[in-house]
Amino acid sequence: MTAEGLPSTSDDRATIDALKRIKLTETEWQEKLAGARREAEASLQRLREATEVALATARAEAETDRTKAVDRARNEAEIEARAIVADGERAAQAASQGAGRRVADRSEEILAVVLGGFRGE
Repeated sequence: MTAEGLPSTSDDRATIDALKRIKLTETEWQEKLAGARREAEASLQRLREATEVALATARAEAETDRTKAVDRARNEAEIEARAIVADGERAAQAASQGAGRRVADRSEEILAVVLGGFRGE
């Protein structure tokens, strides 16, 4: 008997069975889709975490490289400054001992020699 009080037929039973199979298939696919969505979200989260780790590592390496470059440049500048000062001292010493003139008389020449090291002469 149907809900309306009519006798059920085999066609009605087949329709009900088909609807049950459709509902079961729909439920299975919803579960599969939900599982695939969960897997995709978990994979995306793992990728995000791996990206963060890679970025942190790259930042640390860049900072280390920058620090090394600054230290290297500082050392090179100090070496060059020492060489300039040494050249200036040698030039001043040579100028002060040259041609029997007093240092005060040769101040222009001494300054030219000393400053010449800074101008690249």
